[in-house]
Amino acid sequence: MQSTRTFKDRVFLVVKGLAMGAANKVPGVSGGVVAFVAGFYEEFIYSLQRVNNTAFKLLFNGRFKSFYQYINGKFLGLLFLGMVVSYFSVSKILDYLIINYELYVWSAFFGMILGSIYYISKDFKAWNSKTITALILGTIVGISISFLDPATENDNLWFVFFCGIISVSGMTLPGFSGSFILILLGNYVLLLVDSVNALYDTLSDIFTGNFEFIKNEARIRMLKVLGVFTLGSVTGLVTFSHILNYILHHYKNITLATIVGFIIGSLGVVWPWKETIYKTSIDGSYILDSTGKQVIANYKRFFPEATTETYIAIAYIGLGILIVLGLEWYGQQTRQIKA
Repeated sequence: MQSTRTFKDRVFLVVKGLAMGAANKVPGVSGGVVAFVAGFYEEFIYSLQRVNNTAFKLLFNGRFKSFYQYINGKFLGLLFLGMVVSYFSVSKILDYLIINYELYVWSAFFGMILGSIYYISKDFKAWNSKTITALILGTIVGISISFLDPATENDNLWFVFFCGIISVSGMTLPGFSGSFILILLGNYVLLLVDSVNALYDTLSDIFTGNFEFIKNEARIRMLKVLGVFTLGSVTGLVTFSHILNYILHHYKNITLATIVGFIIGSLGVVWPWKETIYKTSIDGSYILDSTGKQVIANYKRFFPEATTETYIAIAYIGLGILIVLGLEWYGQQTRQIKA
């Protein structure tokens, strides 16, 4: 699996990691959809579930090369490299675009998810009463999640660990946005803004030789929160991958139908025409995060009026669909060349 990859394949795998990383950070968008549409979802799940007792035995016995090969290390390494780079680059650009061109960004995402639904379902031939039921249930669950009210912030370390486990669902379950689920759990700002900023500040201090942060209890607390969240994320990633690998192997058609339902349901979260609702305190003033930004509570969706802006947004929906179809076309050309 690893040795057959060309240099071009490896570059594109990093690019796919960039796309997954950017998608995972946006509330409502699932990195798992990228993996599904880009055609490496099953290899991704298979590779993650190889992180098991056998892998740890190889690692602790010093058989690093065997460990690397056993877990499909080249694939996971390149993919996670792309995700890490994305977090510090592509996702920052995406943040800027969402702030300045919010409607058009959401429209493009909406189109990409529509294109993904078409891409995934067009070759699915196993429709029957069971798979149709799975599709409907998946859709209902996906839509229901988008209308839940968020909880209040909770920095209890056990709850933070639980958030880590749940948040990685966006990587392993297409249609489930880990970022949006963190908003619902009330900890999006704590875990993806405040704790990350604490890490930035700490690394900056260490780089300049300033270790005064050791005496800063709030900073140390945030670093603990980030560490526990990361541990929970890794735990969830490995655990989910084992479960998904099993059900994909034994109940593939029902699982795929359910995933299509989740993705259809996620359209409710990425609906372009929505008003952002921000958290407020008792006196009505907006609650701000550590960067001074207003904290998102949820979204109020509405149908647009026939304006020039609406027509441009519809055009971006079309662009999103074309992007996915273009990826599909590229994938077909690549497979034909390899064949």
